[in-house]
Amino acid sequence: MARIAVIGAGMGAMAAAARLAVAGHRVAVYERAETPGGAVGRFERDGFVFDTGPGLLHLPAVYRDLFVKTGKEPLEQCVAMSQVDPASRHLFADGTDVSLPNASRAGVVQALDEAIGPGAGERWSDLVNRAREVWDATRRPLLEEPLHAERVPALGRDPYPVPPRRWWQRRGGPPTLAAVAGRELQDPRPAALLESHALAYGLDPRTAPASAAVLPYMEQTFGSWYVSGGMHGLARALHARCVARRVEFFFGAEAVALVEKDGRAAGVRLADGSVVEADMVVSGVAPGRLEGMPPVAPGPVPPGRFSVFLALGGARPEGVVHRTVVHTDDRAAELEAVFGTGPVAGCRPTVTVLRPDDPATRPDGEHEAVTLTATVAPHGGRVDWSDERTAAELADRMVRAAEAAVPGLRERELWRVVRTPADTEAATGAAGGGVPAPVLAGQDGRFLRPANATSLPGLYLAGGFAHPGGGLAHAGMSGAMVAGLVVEGADWRGSQ
Repeated sequence: MARIAVIGAGMGAMAAAARLAVAGHRVAVYERAETPGGAVGRFERDGFVFDTGPGLLHLPAVYRDLFVKTGKEPLEQCVAMSQVDPASRHLFADGTDVSLPNASRAGVVQALDEAIGPGAGERWSDLVNRAREVWDATRRPLLEEPLHAERVPALGRDPYPVPPRRWWQRRGGPPTLAAVAGRELQDPRPAALLESHALAYGLDPRTAPASAAVLPYMEQTFGSWYVSGGMHGLARALHARCVARRVEFFFGAEAVALVEKDGRAAGVRLADGSVVEADMVVSGVAPGRLEGMPPVAPGPVPPGRFSVFLALGGARPEGVVHRTVVHTDDRAAELEAVFGTGPVAGCRPTVTVLRPDDPATRPDGEHEAVTLTATVAPHGGRVDWSDERTAAELADRMVRAAEAAVPGLRERELWRVVRTPADTEAATGAAGGGVPAPVLAGQDGRFLRPANATSLPGLYLAGGFAHPGGGLAHAGMSGAMVAGLVVEGADWRGSQ
C-alpha cells in the first residue's frame, strides 16, 4: 500500500483518487478551494443556482464506468441524469432557426433539410460519417491509452479521410476544420454549426485539425446529458464516492511545491510551509502552479469562458429548449477577438444560452435561472478581464444577443453576475483563466497534452492540462489512465 498525495480536487484528480483507493492505496487530496470539483463549480444566490463550468455531459459512459469500478452504487443511483432533447437549438444571423434532436442521425438530417434546404442534412451526415472514421482510429490511442512517446508520430497525422484529389496538398498543408466546413458543407450556416463545436472547446477552427470533426460526432452519437440540480452535482457525487473509499480531503490546503527525494517524487509542500510526505504524487492542477515540476513544453494560453448568470422574474415557458446557440453575426471579427489581435470591444460573440427545466435551480416556479456563456481571449496580455467596464460591456452584448432565444430577457432581469477568465484564474490557478481543449490527432501533435506519466518517477498528471485534455469526460479518462499506470506499471497500455 502506497501513500499517494493528490494535488487538487478537480474531476480528473478525484477520478484517479477513487480508483487508487479501491486498489488499496492510502490517498489524500489537497485542494486550495473549500469545495470539490475544480472547474465544475457552482454559484448560488437568492435561491438561484448556476454552473460555473460545463453545463452538459457528452460521454456519460466515462463516469458510469468510474462508479461501477469504485463501488456498488452505479452512477444513476448517485445522481439523477436525463438526456436533453432537443440537444440544441441554433439561431443564425440571417434568422435561420434549427433545433437538432438528441442522438438521432435521421432527425438531424431532417431538421437541417427543413431549415436550410434539401441536401444540407445529407452533407452534414456525410461529414459525420467521416468523423466516425476519426473516432474509430483515435478512440483507443487518444482516449483509452496513456500517451507514450512512440505513439506521438502516428497521432501527429490527421486521420480525417482526405478526398481522392488531395485538394489540401495544393493549399499548402493538411486540412483544418474550417477548410473542411467550407468544402464539404457548402453553406455558411452548417459550417458555423460545425465550427461552433470547436469554438465551445476553445479551438480556433482556422487552425484546428480536420479531426476536430469528431467533437460533433461524439455529441450526436452519445447524446447530451444533464444532472439534476446542476452539473456540480456530479462533482459532489464523485467526492462522496472518494470519501466512501476512505480518500482523505484537505480543503483550504494549497500545494505550492513538489518535494523530490532520491530522484523521485516524495511529497508536496503546502502554502503554510508544512510538508506532506508521500510515495507518489498525482498533480491535477495547471502547469506552472507548482515549484519543482519537471519542465513542460510551453504552449499558448488557451481561451477562457465568459459567463453571465441571470436571475429572471417570470416562469420558464413550456417547451423551451435547454441549450440554444446564438451564432455571431461576424465570424471573422469573433475569431480575431478570441485567437488573434482583433478588438474585443464591439465584437458580438457566439453565445450559448442554457435554460434548464430544473426546479432546483430557481427559488420557485415564478422565476428562472439562465446562464449565458461565450469563448473569449484569456485574461492578461491583450485583455484585462478584471476591468469592470470591459466585462460589463461584453455582458451587455451577450444579453442583447440572447434575447433572440429569450424574448423579453432584459425586462425580466432581476440581477446578473458576471464571471470572467480573471475570476477563473483566481479560483483555479489556471494561467489566464484558460480552459484546455480535448486532445486531437493531427498537426504534428500540436494538439496533444503532456503524458500522464512524467519524467520524474512517482509523479503523475491528471485533469484537463494532461492527456487526454480538457472536457468533463476527458478529465475522467485521465484519472483512469493515472490509476492504470500506478497499479499496473509503466508498461500498462490501457484497459483491455
